[in-house]
Amino acid sequence: MGYQRFVALGDSCAEGLHDPYPGTDIYRGWADLAAATLAQYDPAFRYANLAVRGRRLDQIIVEQIPAALDLKPDLVTLFGGANDVMTRTYRAEVVAKRVDAAIRMLTRAAPTVVVFTLSDVSGRVPGLLRIRHRLEALNDAIHASAAKHGAEVVDLWGEEAVHDLRYFGPDRLHLSEYGHRRLAAHLLTTLGVDYDPAWLEPLPGDPVRPGLRAHAGWVWREVLPVMVTRTRNWFTGRSPGDGFAPKRPDLLPVIADELASWKTIPGSA
Repeated sequence: MGYQRFVALGDSCAEGLHDPYPGTDIYRGWADLAAATLAQYDPAFRYANLAVRGRRLDQIIVEQIPAALDLKPDLVTLFGGANDVMTRTYRAEVVAKRVDAAIRMLTRAAPTVVVFTLSDVSGRVPGLLRIRHRLEALNDAIHASAAKHGAEVVDLWGEEAVHDLRYFGPDRLHLSEYGHRRLAAHLLTTLGVDYDPAWLEPLPGDPVRPGLRAHAGWVWREVLPVMVTRTRNWFTGRSPGDGFAPKRPDLLPVIADELASWKTIPGSA
């Protein structure tokens, strides 16, 4: 294996929304969990996370990739593209070029690059069915560029947990603690690294199936505020994520205790 310098790039999912460390407002997420696992194999291991919520691929290319390359990583992960397909100015060919540019730049500089496709949330989240073709086009571009430039792919399109809201946060888009654990397991599987097999075990009980009242509450609490914010940003020229800095901009050691709180899964005792 031999990974010693791991850098995570991307948007809110790579940053770790909605999975805060207990008692803090700092997000943990799949990248932190994977880093804590990798750190157990080499005391010289270091980890940085340059992801910022709301960032599109063009912003990641300009803001994050140069900073990542300065760190001389031997492992880079890139989780991005969701914000590109959600924009009003979406064009499939533009997004595909951004995907190819990002993967090309990373594979030329790092020996191991892992990219992620997006899962199919279009049928689960009301109102998103219309962008399913955009998700498919993004994933096709990711697969094509990864094959062209020699990157590894974690393919989440058929992820079965997408149909269970317990794997997602209150907005039904970002992963919950359980979703981030599954994503970390998928990454570590791709890297050939052992992890706690319980991370991929189904949650106990039946999947959450919200009724009409729950859907209405979700629209009021989560959807409408986002629509208002996006409209305001459109008129002011502001981008989501403006004003936010990467949570871990430097390559730092990983404390072993960061993994401890993931060892117990509700219902598994």
